[in-house]
Amino acid sequence: MDRHIAFEHLHNFRDLGGYRTADGAVVRRRTLYRADSLGKLRGPDRDRFLELGIGTVIDLRYPWEIAAKGRVPEAERFHYVNLSIEHRPYDQAEIDPDIDPWRYLADRFAEVAEDGAQEIRQVLETIAEAPGPAVFHCTSGKDRTGLIAAFVLTVLGVPEEQVLADFALTELATERLAADWRAANPGRVMKWPSYGRAPAVVMELVLADLDARHGSVHGYLKDRVGLSDRTAEQLRARLLTSAA
Repeated sequence: MDRHIAFEHLHNFRDLGGYRTADGAVVRRRTLYRADSLGKLRGPDRDRFLELGIGTVIDLRYPWEIAAKGRVPEAERFHYVNLSIEHRPYDQAEIDPDIDPWRYLADRFAEVAEDGAQEIRQVLETIAEAPGPAVFHCTSGKDRTGLIAAFVLTVLGVPEEQVLADFALTELATERLAADWRAANPGRVMKWPSYGRAPAVVMELVLADLDARHGSVHGYLKDRVGLSDRTAEQLRARLLTSAA
C-alpha cells in the first residue's frame, strides 16, 4: 500500500490509515495524515491539500520555526493548533559522524517524550476530538511527527513491527529532505552524512527505552503523559473501523 500522497513541495505527506490492529480492526483511511512542513504549500500543492477535506492542523514545530518558515496557508480556514512537543532544540546537520547516530537520535526522542509530555497529551486529545480529517506535522515529518504517529498507532493497537515500519517510510523521502536542507543552507556544509534518515532501529530504541522506564508505551502514555482512558477510547472510536 502506497501511503505517500504526492505533492511537488511536500516530500513526506502520508495517510496513517490502513494499518491492521492486533484484534483485527483497521485504521481508517483519509482520516489522519502525517506530514512535513505545511508552510511549503503553494499553487497546485495547496489545491491538492484542500481536496483532502482536512479541518484540523496540528503544528508540532517551535514558534520560531513557524516564524521563519511559515505555517499552513490561510490558517484561519482550519482549526490550527501549535503544540511544540520538543523543548531542547538541536541541529541534526551537526551530529558528529563518529558517534552512533541512531542512539543519539533515540536519546533526543527520549528528551521530547519527557519534556513534552503535556503537549503530547494535548496533541492526542486534539486528534481524538477533531470532527473530520486531521493532519499533524513538523519540519521534515520525521522525528516529532514520527513520535506522535507511533503513539497514536500504539494506542490503536497496531503491532510494534508496523509502528516501526511506518516510521521507516520516511526513508523514501530522505533524498528530497536533504536537498531541501542544502537549498535552505547554501553557506553550510552538512556535517552528518545521514541527514534525513529514519531507519526503524531509531524508533525501536525509543520504544524499548519507554518500556524500560515506564513498563510499556501504554504505561508511559498513562502515567507520564496523562492520557485518559476516555481520550484513548475516543481515538479508537474515531480512527478504527471493522475489517472488510
